[in-house]
Amino acid sequence: MKSTKNISSKIWIYVLLLVGVVISIAPFYWMIVGSTLKSGEIFHVPPKILPGDHLAENFRSFNDSLGIVKVFWNSLFIAVVFTMLSTLICSMAGYAFAKFRFRGRNLIFFVILCSLMIPYQVTLIPLFEMMVRFNWLNTYQAIILPSLASPFAIYLMRQNMKAVPDSLIEASRVDGAGEIRIFFTVILPVVRPALAAVSIFLFMSQWNSLIWPLITLNSKEMFTLPVALSSLIGMARIDYGQVMLGTTLSTIPIMIIFLLMQKHFISGILGGSVKE
Repeated sequence: MKSTKNISSKIWIYVLLLVGVVISIAPFYWMIVGSTLKSGEIFHVPPKILPGDHLAENFRSFNDSLGIVKVFWNSLFIAVVFTMLSTLICSMAGYAFAKFRFRGRNLIFFVILCSLMIPYQVTLIPLFEMMVRFNWLNTYQAIILPSLASPFAIYLMRQNMKAVPDSLIEASRVDGAGEIRIFFTVILPVVRPALAAVSIFLFMSQWNSLIWPLITLNSKEMFTLPVALSSLIGMARIDYGQVMLGTTLSTIPIMIIFLLMQKHFISGILGGSVKE
């Protein structure tokens, strides 16, 4: 009797999980199918569930409208450079807060954490005025530089670096290693999972960023993928086939990076949260 009850409960759990999977995947599948349909077919009732034959036409129209290669290059260049610089800066900040004792350390770290509670929209006008004064509007540096120091990334790196034994650092100093060498050859390899997690977070945030690039970029040659997609929405006649295709293409790099680094991502998120 007990065994029958356990089997029944397991079946219900699997049914609920299956329903959750279908609900999660359905919008993504519809987006992919929509990228192969004409704009008028996307909202057809009942909805089409099989791919159509207009993928090449949508791709050609999207490329003619905005130049898909240039748009992709802008997004990729900005996201990669931003991720590399921001990961380095946040790692160095996290290392300083985790392993160095200096006056005002806790106060400065508290202020950084408090900045997480400031709405991003509040900083847009001061940042825009700075970009105007620097004559940086419609440039790569206007997108990359303002948000390099991420408070969340600094916090995550600090928590992971606190778990690195002080004896390891002291042994390196006794062997004659300088602070820069210790940071790059001792600390960073140890916290590699955290670096992977932070890199994924930063890459996703910059790849999907819309508001700030939309404010600072004003020419098609500099558009990133989200800005290009938003410009399609603003047209009098919206070609939803192009929009679906562009949205599908924008998810591919993130999926590839996450699938390649998911093991490090999960261990990096958990790093520093468990003490044995």
